[in-house]
Amino acid sequence: MRNDCSVRSHPECQLTWKKLRRARSCARPGFTLPEVLVVIAIIGILIALLLPAVQSARESASRTECSNNLHQMGVALQLYHDAKGRFPIGSLEMRALRNTDGSLLYPDGVQIAWSALLLPYLEQEALHNEIDVSHAFDSPENAVAAGLVLSVYLCPSVTHPELQVDGRAVTDYGGIYGERITGPNNPAKGVLIYTRAIHMSEILDGLSHTMIVSEDAGWKDAQWINGLNVFDQAFPINQAPAFENDIRSLHPGGAMGLYCGGSVHFLNEQMDLRTLAAICTRAGGEVEIYP
Repeated sequence: MRNDCSVRSHPECQLTWKKLRRARSCARPGFTLPEVLVVIAIIGILIALLLPAVQSARESASRTECSNNLHQMGVALQLYHDAKGRFPIGSLEMRALRNTDGSLLYPDGVQIAWSALLLPYLEQEALHNEIDVSHAFDSPENAVAAGLVLSVYLCPSVTHPELQVDGRAVTDYGGIYGERITGPNNPAKGVLIYTRAIHMSEILDGLSHTMIVSEDAGWKDAQWINGLNVFDQAFPINQAPAFENDIRSLHPGGAMGLYCGGSVHFLNEQMDLRTLAAICTRAGGEVEIYP
């Protein structure tokens, strides 16, 4: 038998061995095209499964923050009532006040919103002091204060193209002036109304059954200093036309609402309209239809 070494030393054998070594060195581990396509498909499926979960978690966090905003407003409203003996007026309408000779005290009107009057109880006393209630919400005297964006008045689920409207900071929340679902809102049936400030004793339907503030996200003229920041509910939740301020949000399925007792609840957009009308009135006598 010939020795392997002698075989390998033969020129032809050496050439064969070199080819074998070269072939082995060129062989690299890798994926075939079908394997790559399968991996891509699996990654796509995983992303499709995870994305809704991520979006759901993000919305849950936004809804919690929105609820916390309303909770802060609820505490502030309770403190305001304790200090003033009333909830704030829906809008400070100075045009209703007259001088001793009968002339209007502020003939051009003022319209300072409840949300501006609430500022000292939201740890914004310095900002409140910058507001001159003897001038209108849109006056030059109030321009600087009105332009300050307040996070407590913004729902994190809402993406605003601009955080100011005509130079005044926006809000995603509005005061409940009453309802127009069951009939005219005259006189106003809500708690934050124009004509006067409401005492808790006047809320005959019960503090826990009467809403005072809710989301009104995306209404074009919503500004926290603007006295138009109140509304009477007229449509199902999240279904009002763009020109109406009404209960609406970007939360799937409903909107958040604050009750006079300080509790915050998610209002399902499928809520019975009689129930929706009932929680927007302070003394409608509709307690029996509450869920």
